[in-house]
Amino acid sequence: MQQLKGCLTAGIAVAGFLAVVTPGDMAIGREAKCLFVSSYHKGYAWSDGVERGLRSALDGRCELRQFDMDTKRLKSEAEKQQQALEAKGLIESWAPDIVITADDNAAKYLIQRYYQDAETPFVFSGVNWTVEAYGFPYRNVTGMIEVAPIEPMFERAEEVSPDIRSAFYLGADTLTEKKNLKRFQEASARRGVKLEYVLAGSMKDWMAAYQKAQAHDLIIMGSNAGINDWDRDEVRAFVGGAAKRLSVTNHYWMMPYTMVGITKVAEEHGEWAGRTALKILGGMQPGEIPIVANSRRDIWINPEVLSAADISLPRGLMRKAKRVTGFASKS
Repeated sequence: MQQLKGCLTAGIAVAGFLAVVTPGDMAIGREAKCLFVSSYHKGYAWSDGVERGLRSALDGRCELRQFDMDTKRLKSEAEKQQQALEAKGLIESWAPDIVITADDNAAKYLIQRYYQDAETPFVFSGVNWTVEAYGFPYRNVTGMIEVAPIEPMFERAEEVSPDIRSAFYLGADTLTEKKNLKRFQEASARRGVKLEYVLAGSMKDWMAAYQKAQAHDLIIMGSNAGINDWDRDEVRAFVGGAAKRLSVTNHYWMMPYTMVGITKVAEEHGEWAGRTALKILGGMQPGEIPIVANSRRDIWINPEVLSAADISLPRGLMRKAKRVTGFASKS
């Protein structure tokens, strides 16, 4: 709970404290229409996880359609606005009973712009850190924000390397990564750790920054999503030859290139959003359901990268962690 300080706005609760949906709440039937608007694209690991969780919660309980805004790959303002207009057109033509969204761009370009206090109810998920920029909650909007387990990640890193004085943050040049970087800068400052960073626009730039990062005590791997020329196999081979320093991440799809992960669980967002949508379809108002923060996390290790860098982990961490073996990522 300590790491939530300063990043949550009034009315936000921890996910585990929301009332559980009962079987009676879920007897909605296929006559109900649910629309899922994802900010990103199929094949992006985070979005795929949210979708899996959502579909598991809604299976057989409403007719579900999906619209992918694809705004990791479509980067211009005009393209993002056009995608939001297409989603709006689908809402107007199909008239869903509820709309579920994933991630920031759907919140920014669709909900905030067109549906503040509208009749259509919305459940958002995956909004990074805070809803302040979008003015949520509205009377027709509730949802789950996405908070990275930064403090637990630093604590695990210090188990491996107790005297961390400098760190390097490496991510993609995207709005999400700029928001994440700010939180890591704040956490590093609290710990007296000097943090340098690069937000890369290409795979070549990312590789150059990774080599530069080896001069630091700790490498923090942000997301690669938004680097459109990313080649998984080429980067894995490169990291295997270049890794010398401990690397950590909060993103499970970055584990093919990272030694230790304390990661968020995308399915948590989809499952919660689906259960909440069913409560609203069953008669609750969005304003009666508090905005929550995610709470689940996994521990990962990548033995191949650890071995390449000749880094050993504490026995307790090795025992608790999931292992990356042939980890596939399409992000």
